[in-house]
Amino acid sequence: MSLEQLILDCQKNNIKAQEQIFRLFSSKFFAVCLKYSRNYEEAQDNLQDGFLLLFEKIGQYAFLGSFEGWAKRLMINNTLQCYRKEKFLELISEDIPEEQEVEIDDSSISMDYLLGIIQELPDRYRLVFNLYVIDNYAHKEIAEMLGISIGTSKSNLSRARMILKDKIEALHTTNKLPSVK
Repeated sequence: MSLEQLILDCQKNNIKAQEQIFRLFSSKFFAVCLKYSRNYEEAQDNLQDGFLLLFEKIGQYAFLGSFEGWAKRLMINNTLQCYRKEKFLELISEDIPEEQEVEIDDSSISMDYLLGIIQELPDRYRLVFNLYVIDNYAHKEIAEMLGISIGTSKSNLSRARMILKDKIEALHTTNKLPSVK
């Protein structure tokens, strides 16, 4: 059965089609939820809630652009929903540091290590870093998604980069490089 037919069947609340959509996309969307959640358990909850929302809103999908892209954005927005009401996203000061470029010798640092230190970032920095660097959203879009100002988005990204740079530099200076996997 084609993806288009599965979507049409889901729009008619066909449980078998919903199950197939879930099986097709659950691992990809779990990775998305994990990236924006505080921990594994929260990501599982966000995945379940995201699919419930997806099946509720699937009638709005107009077959323009990729279904996966539409659904991914819905998953991200659903996962971010719990953060929008929290005050931790707000900027403490308007002193925005210069953009930090982080040079990484990718032969000395494993992807698992990099993903681990990104996951350890405080929520406000991790969310903006993932949206901007990994998912290529603009600061204006991030500001709208998180209910913050563009300046706060830029500041949080800069601080995230500084934290990551410091962790990578500390790793190099202690000569405790993780093995490449």
